[in-house]
Amino acid sequence: MENNSLVTYCGLCCLDCHGHTGKIPDLARSLRSELRKAHYDKFAEALSELPFAQGFKQYQECYDVLGLMMKFRCKKGCRDGGGPPFCIIRKCCLDQNIQGCWDCNQASGCEKLDSLNKTHGDAHRKNIGIIKKRATDAFLKGKRYW
Repeated sequence: MENNSLVTYCGLCCLDCHGHTGKIPDLARSLRSELRKAHYDKFAEALSELPFAQGFKQYQECYDVLGLMMKFRCKKGCRDGGGPPFCIIRKCCLDQNIQGCWDCNQASGCEKLDSLNKTHGDAHRKNIGIIKKRATDAFLKGKRYW
């Protein structure tokens, strides 16, 4: 299956990533466009002077964050040079000449995998278990965790 290249070394799948699908970057771009059309910056400024709408004072920060979200795109999969260029997990797998963490005997206690916990919880570890049992083709066709 050609999508096997979208299974990351750590057990995640690029098909599930908002950067790869582009959905969130597209939504952020659309929202910024609508905000500009509506001159929402002026609306937010006026509203921010009211006691119940103080949060609108951070409108520009929100708008800027949407701009950053627009840039979070990844057309290439992990195995084709996409994702973070500094990924310690990819480097480790390449150095060991293995397909992914599921081929490593030390994966269950690997501290490198712990670096994903903040963003993905234990999704990658669950996926590694699935891939170990069923291989990547079955993993791609079945339930995946993100």
